Amino acid sequence: MAKQGYHHGNLREALIVACLRLVEEKGPTGFTLSEAARVAGVTPAAVYRHFEGREDLIAAAAHQGYEIFADMMEEAYAKGLPSALKAFEGTGRAYLAFARRFPGHYVAMFESGISIQRTSELNKVASRGLGVLEKAAAELSKHIPPEKRPPPQMFAAHIWAMSHGVVELFARGSPGTKSPFPPEDLLESGIGVYLRGLGLIPPDS
Repeated sequence: MAKQGYHHGNLREALIVACLRLVEEKGPTGFTLSEAARVAGVTPAAVYRHFEGREDLIAAAAHQGYEIFADMMEEAYAKGLPSALKAFEGTGRAYLAFARRFPGHYVAMFESGISIQRTSELNKVASRGLGVLEKAAAELSKHIPPEKRPPPQMFAAHIWAMSHGVVELFARGSPGTKSPFPPEDLLESGIGVYLRGLGLIPPDS
């Protein structure tokens, strides 16, 4: 088995898949590179052909996650057009959908302690998803008088924080935080309250 593992056709991808599985099962600090090698069916020594250590492996999983995340955000934004409001709301829902569909990637990205400044490549791909949200915020807030308009980065950060909070508290099975409302409804109503406060949607909508 070890010999077959050493000649694995796509060793790097197999190790990332193993990492995602272990991150979901044990958390980002609950496994070793040797365990990842075992799950991938390769020798421990073979791991170091691609990764310097566990954090390097998790960073690769996070990079992959940010790529998927940005693609989902861009698709959600495009589907909402030409309505700036629908495009903006779609990006919030895409965040929740990503966390549910890709839990291993989500943990690697947001709960592993891996900084997006670790490499320029990771920073670039991580910024792409937030960039979609900032673009949606900028388009939606064009109708606010300039003197009352929040910077798109702040606008986007508020919605990002709200989305992240709903995911962490109610969408990932956190103990003691069960909500009587579906996470999607919580997020949608929260965004609605925020947008009403900015005067971007009427009070009775």
